[in-house]
Amino acid sequence: MNATVTVVDHPLVQHKLTVMRDRDCSTKGFRQLLNEIGMLLAYEVTRDLPLEPVSIETPVARMEAQRIQGKKLVLAPILRAGVGFLDGMLSLVPSARVAHVGIYRDPETLEAVEYYFKAPSDLADRTVLVLDPMLATANSAVSAIGQLKKRGARDLRFVCLLAAPEGIARLQSAHPDVPIWTAAIDSHLNDHGYIVPGLGDAGDRMYGTR
Repeated sequence: MNATVTVVDHPLVQHKLTVMRDRDCSTKGFRQLLNEIGMLLAYEVTRDLPLEPVSIETPVARMEAQRIQGKKLVLAPILRAGVGFLDGMLSLVPSARVAHVGIYRDPETLEAVEYYFKAPSDLADRTVLVLDPMLATANSAVSAIGQLKKRGARDLRFVCLLAAPEGIARLQSAHPDVPIWTAAIDSHLNDHGYIVPGLGDAGDRMYGTR
């Protein structure tokens, strides 16, 4: 059975995504909106984290309250565009650990090439959110998740801004245990592996490169 796909259709997410899609959106605006959507997506993807009771003292009385159970999250952006989600998510979960997975897509073959990996040593004990704005061919996502699993990660969730049906199918086929959260599922991929209608190359639009 394939993992679930959750489309976050909150009005704020959809509004910000529309502004980002516009080709006239500035580099500064695009980067800021990606951070804001990252925070909103983090809110949704962590909705079912387990809680445990703790006893605390308020200024008025002792009480039983709830806190997140177990070790803190790991945010694992796929470099470079995945970093665009980090600030927004860390503002919501400031104690999260951060892993970095460096992967680029070969422009000729569209295959994923890994060039960097650095992560906490106890991935097996943590929930890992794998971050990449675009789930297009899914080659980078499949590779990154595979590398995280090799290092012990067991509870993984993939978070993106846009997904293509082809990318969803590929990720589900390779890693059927990893659920997906996205702000939208677009029509298809073009011959260059770009999502249509999409928003172009997220990394280039974040950093003003071409």
